[in-house]
Amino acid sequence: MTLEILTPERKLFSGDVYGVQLPGINGLFEVLDKHAPLVSALKDGKLKILKDKVNTVSYNIQSGFVEVLNNKATVLVEGAEEL
Repeated sequence: MTLEILTPERKLFSGDVYGVQLPGINGLFEVLDKHAPLVSALKDGKLKILKDKVNTVSYNIQSGFVEVLNNKATVLVEGAEEL
């Protein structure tokens, strides 16, 4: 699946990934390949990119939203910092 992480200032990440773990307002959830379409609000917390089944990259994010559609996840956040 394709993942894009965007802030008002810049594009933080764009590429093909195995999945992504996100801090939803009602708890942590994960989006994997061919996930059903969804839109969700995100709270401040840790976003983890699953590049494959072994390698990950993490960011501390500020609140925002995620949209999943046609095997692409677009994450729009107020700010983010790589861990």
